[in-house]
Amino acid sequence: MITAETTTAQVRSALRRALPKNERPGLVLRAMGRLERASVLDAVAGPLRRGVQSLPLSRAARDALHGKWLGHPVHPVMVQVPVGAWLSSAVLDLVPGAKVPSRVLIAVGLAGAGPAALTGWVDWADTHKEQLRVGLVHAVLNQAGVVCYAGSLGARLIGREKTGRLLALAGLTAIGAGGAIGGHLAFRQASGANHTESFPHLVSPGWHSLGELATVPLGRPERRMIEDLAVLVVRDADDTLSVIADHCSHLGGPLSEGTISDGCVTCPWHGSVFRLSDGWNVEGPATAPQPAFDVRVTDGEVEVRLRRGTPRRSRLALTRNR
Repeated sequence: MITAETTTAQVRSALRRALPKNERPGLVLRAMGRLERASVLDAVAGPLRRGVQSLPLSRAARDALHGKWLGHPVHPVMVQVPVGAWLSSAVLDLVPGAKVPSRVLIAVGLAGAGPAALTGWVDWADTHKEQLRVGLVHAVLNQAGVVCYAGSLGARLIGREKTGRLLALAGLTAIGAGGAIGGHLAFRQASGANHTESFPHLVSPGWHSLGELATVPLGRPERRMIEDLAVLVVRDADDTLSVIADHCSHLGGPLSEGTISDGCVTCPWHGSVFRLSDGWNVEGPATAPQPAFDVRVTDGEVEVRLRRGTPRRSRLALTRNR
């Protein structure tokens, strides 16, 4: 005979198995780890990624979808519309006489799902292999939720209210699971995060030596170290120096292995473009600029100091102290 005490004990046991402990990650994190390593998903993710990248979108349009104008990915903002509408609809389904408002909210969610999905797909196409796998499952679950809600609205419109509510519940479950996986993608795998955010907190105040000016090559990217932190150094023909953080803010790509053109560096991983003079992200998918440094040369030795404040359009003047 099943009692309340038995059910409670079973729930607690299931939670103990699912949640991490000090000595092991638990079922949830182990499942996410297997998902990250699921190379079988590459057969779908690869062609789909190429398809998204081949969409007829201008550079400006892609940057807008990435959220360059916002300073961080716009996808998490866009998903608030469908998720909020559908969750509100679920609440109204419990309120007598709220059939019409619930239907309206489902329709609003369906209208907002398309733009949210587009921003997500564009971000997803510029990620690492492990992130592609997790993101693919995230998208599939969200799409399943959209299909369920579309079916729910259709069922309600023809008077099959009970079927509509069951489909909505299934849709909300799929969307919830997809959201949890999206959280893993964003916070565990750092997709969409600014990968240089910690840089200003790690560089101590004051001037730091980067070595002799004569050792910095002309016209090509050079990687140097400041307190175990990598920076990109570029020396122009007139001895003007530009120094910015080496790891790309998008996903940490090595800018020192990128290409230099028109006063900018292009990341070799996903093509983000940064202005050398101040680290500004000229083109995405990066949504955050690179930390930049003030530069001076003292008795032939290059010294740099982390620049504070908003990036500005200017060429760094080379200061020579005699």
